[in-house]
Amino acid sequence: MRLFRGFHAPKGQPCVLTIGNFDGLHLGHQALLSLLADRAGERGLPASVLTFEPHPREFFSPMNAPARLTSLREKLLLLGDNGVQHAHIQRFDTRFSSLDAEAFIEKVLVGGLNARHLLIGDDFCFGKARNGNFALLQAAGKTHGFEVEAMPTLSVAGERASSSAIRKALEAGDLNHAARLLGRAYSIAGQVTHGNQLGRQIGFPTLNIVLKHRRPALSGVFTVAVEGLSDARLRGVANVGIRPTVGNTPQSRLEVHLLDWSGNCYGAHLRVHFLHKLREECRFPSLDALKAQIGQDAEAARGWFSQHSG
Repeated sequence: MRLFRGFHAPKGQPCVLTIGNFDGLHLGHQALLSLLADRAGERGLPASVLTFEPHPREFFSPMNAPARLTSLREKLLLLGDNGVQHAHIQRFDTRFSSLDAEAFIEKVLVGGLNARHLLIGDDFCFGKARNGNFALLQAAGKTHGFEVEAMPTLSVAGERASSSAIRKALEAGDLNHAARLLGRAYSIAGQVTHGNQLGRQIGFPTLNIVLKHRRPALSGVFTVAVEGLSDARLRGVANVGIRPTVGNTPQSRLEVHLLDWSGNCYGAHLRVHFLHKLREECRFPSLDALKAQIGQDAEAARGWFSQHSG
């Protein structure tokens, strides 16, 4: 997959295009991208995506923006895995957000990306104050020579697949529900960095993984599978939170204790798959109490793996 900054097609090449935030790449997104790849193949044009950084809601209301399900890097990897050939990353700022619907069509869709076929979700709105809609796109397509196609919402067991529904499930600790909407277990990818070695001191060494998200979409203690250190996924226990027993870190951390593996992996890029929630994060009266609880968490994780494939 080729990456581009902004909304300019390489050498003016026409494309088949879709637009969105694609946070989480859930089953609805996947169905849209599958159709995008089909339409692109039929026309012999690249399957292209225009996405935004930061998320528009982070720009307009940074204090109240939803937790991200995926970092930009994770989203791009998932887009590539789903058949996208060109990914255009547009900085969402004051200048871009001030484009009205007509200017968006003329500057972005026609003059910038040279879209020949536009595929959108049935709830897609665009332009300043979100005043652009499907009907406006259809009319513009007749003028500028591009087709417009809307894809209906995908339902999973009667529920609309959406990023907000996944966030709600993760916040409630319902990992099975989130996985049904995602089509896979929820995961976080990141690089292993140096911590304060506390886990090693109390007998449970941990991998400290950098969280690129402003805040994670879930918190607590989980049974996890870790990808990136061996051919097979490794079993572990993860804590996502502020570590209240050891001083409340200002930003949430992801720490993973592997059940049957040890070694130096600083700098490695790993993916942590969240399989089952064990408990909420809580404060313990002493490090000994924390150590005892981590031991219980490890045993609970082993028990879960004995009954499930990880």
